[in-house]
Amino acid sequence: MRTDPVRTAMFALPMVLAATLALARDATSERARPMTDPSGTWLTQAGDAKVAVRPCGAAICGKVVWLKQPIDQATGRPQTDDKNPDPSRKARRIIGLQLFLDMLPATATAWSGRVYNADDGRSYASTVTLLDAGRLEVRGCSGPLCGSEIWTRVAR
Repeated sequence: MRTDPVRTAMFALPMVLAATLALARDATSERARPMTDPSGTWLTQAGDAKVAVRPCGAAICGKVVWLKQPIDQATGRPQTDDKNPDPSRKARRIIGLQLFLDMLPATATAWSGRVYNADDGRSYASTVTLLDAGRLEVRGCSGPLCGSEIWTRVAR
């Protein structure tokens, strides 16, 4: 018995289309997220903090939402911005602290502005680049010296 390839294709096409649509519908929101959107929660390279990145006006904002060690061992109280040179800011809690300052679009996948480093209480010229759906490069510079780390996307 011979099969007609055209007829076989006509019957198979609806099944292939249905399977393709089912797979597309089941795609997670992370995979469906445009590659130009850094929104989400990111784990720092050291794994000691999570930062929620969201649009805020034309810029993006990055706020600390989790700390591996939220309690200061020395005081038994929540971690604060105690390295900040401004005495009026030393009591600010790290959880809730805004790290990205004036981070405006530079390209479709990069933003430039300043990043605050609570480890030393200083802010640095910075670029944040979305490398792919799961990795964000945060680069800070002080004059000619620069450093960067790769953050990974996590569920909050």
